[in-house]
Amino acid sequence: MINNLWLHPGLILLAGALLLPLVKGRLFRPYLLLVPLLAFGAVLQMPQGMFGVFPFLEWDLTFGRVDRLSLVFAYIMTLMCIIGTLYGMHVDNPFETAAAWIYVAGSLGVIFAGDFLVLFLFWEVMAFSSVFLVWFRGRPESVWAGFRYLLVHAAGGMVLLAGIVLLYHATGDLGFHQLDVTRPTLPIYLILAGFILNAAVPPLHAWLPDAYGEATVSGAVFMCAFTTKTAVYALARGFAGMEILIPLGVVMALYGVVYAVLENDARRLLAYHIISQVGYMVAGVGIGTELAINGACAHAFAHILYKGLLFMGVGSVLYMTGKSRFTDLGGLYSKMPRAFVFTLIGGLSISAFPLFSGFVSKSMIVAAGFDDHLYWAAFLLTLASAGTFLHTGLKVPYFIWFGKNNCTKDTWEKAEDPPVHMQLAMGIAAFLCIFIGVYTPYLYDMLPYAVAYAPYTAYHVTESLQILLFTALGFFIFLKKLTPEPVISLDLDWFYRMGGRVFKLGSQKGMDYLSTRAQQYLGEALPRRLNTFSQSAPARLSLLLIRPLWYLTGVTVKGQEGVEKRFTETFNRSLFSIGSMAVFTIIMLMVLLFFIS
Repeated sequence: MINNLWLHPGLILLAGALLLPLVKGRLFRPYLLLVPLLAFGAVLQMPQGMFGVFPFLEWDLTFGRVDRLSLVFAYIMTLMCIIGTLYGMHVDNPFETAAAWIYVAGSLGVIFAGDFLVLFLFWEVMAFSSVFLVWFRGRPESVWAGFRYLLVHAAGGMVLLAGIVLLYHATGDLGFHQLDVTRPTLPIYLILAGFILNAAVPPLHAWLPDAYGEATVSGAVFMCAFTTKTAVYALARGFAGMEILIPLGVVMALYGVVYAVLENDARRLLAYHIISQVGYMVAGVGIGTELAINGACAHAFAHILYKGLLFMGVGSVLYMTGKSRFTDLGGLYSKMPRAFVFTLIGGLSISAFPLFSGFVSKSMIVAAGFDDHLYWAAFLLTLASAGTFLHTGLKVPYFIWFGKNNCTKDTWEKAEDPPVHMQLAMGIAAFLCIFIGVYTPYLYDMLPYAVAYAPYTAYHVTESLQILLFTALGFFIFLKKLTPEPVISLDLDWFYRMGGRVFKLGSQKGMDYLSTRAQQYLGEALPRRLNTFSQSAPARLSLLLIRPLWYLTGVTVKGQEGVEKRFTETFNRSLFSIGSMAVFTIIMLMVLLFFIS
């Protein structure tokens, strides 16, 4: 992807990942840092413009559309790649790190894509490579969570591809740019559906807590930073101002908070809260003003850092103790004080505490809502901020490092601060969370639009402190009610999981009935007729021609002996496949007719 002296940072990570298993001995650790540093350096010196344009069949594929929007995402994602790689230097499996780098390369490929074909190529690279970060944990739950993650994203990818094909058929244009969201058509809706699935918009969100909660310790740090934020970038690039995204984003912000409060597993709690925080970004894209798009980009930037920091802090506890449930932890402050401090900084940042990164990014989206007279959305997003502080700023640090000590003797003995490289990675992320909150030009100067915004006004600081302090008061008043319990909270995926079982059961019964009736006919009536027919000399030649075709369908004619038993399995499978495909086709036709009408 070198064209006009332009080097794609994703190419550096892909090449580094392919060579990583060959690097041995003392060169292994330095190599781990060298590759993401080179990718970050490529982004820092990157000029704006169109690069990496290659002819393919009748299209010109663009791998490098560089502007302020793509650069701000590329900057933070390559920076997070450095931090995540540093954090995971204890990983002995080179294939896990290689999968993480390919995953980041896929994200960068989407960010710099100038057309939908290149975007789709890297979109699928992201899905395929990231699933290994779940599988490499090696637990049975991780295997199933990974398969579900892959299945959901494969379905989303097919919807996205269908939208791209229909859009090209209608317009003859594959360019990835702002779409006509004022008059959306079926292709635009399909592309939007593919994007919002990766953004984890309810009810298509349950893959996120399942996969992120079951990923490896370092794999979860990468996953929390890239998939949903790449989707936010895609929405900002193509769907700015699409009003349906405003209520979807508000629902996400509130929905993620509710389930995070209920969650007992620390990493699943943080995963649910990704849904909430991405909701702010989705709502910002839906508002669509320059201030709102700046806010969505700024919040994505800040979120990658503080959410990565939170996953690193909680991951350190899991790495050292083997536990991540609140009911298995508690009282670890004296054993893991540095991990507590770093996690607390992440919690204060995500809670939009003054002088921390979330305060200067999240408030920009809320202010854009008020400026656009969307008071209901702005007030509900403000309400969600209180829930954020309740569970991530208070619940996570309290029930892991303070509160009742639920640790077993083995857990308590193993608990201590993580290795130095993990602490260094957390320290870098913590420093940036504070630096962004204190020195706003560092972040604001990277944003796509030159819009003046001052977060540190007396009114905004006072309002934020009041919300945070009253939330803290409520937390300690209702502490007993908020104590985690070892229970499972049913999510919206329960409906389509149970629905799938009912459909499977109903379909299987129907297939069994049809199979039985078919066997009665083919096993009894038809062989008798064939036997009678075969007694005539002219028919014998015809029967010789029929037998090979009959055998290919799973049935062997043996004169009066009838049909072999092996027909049953073949017929059942074929009938069930045909029936499933018919049902799927009918559903798709109904959806198409709904949109067309």
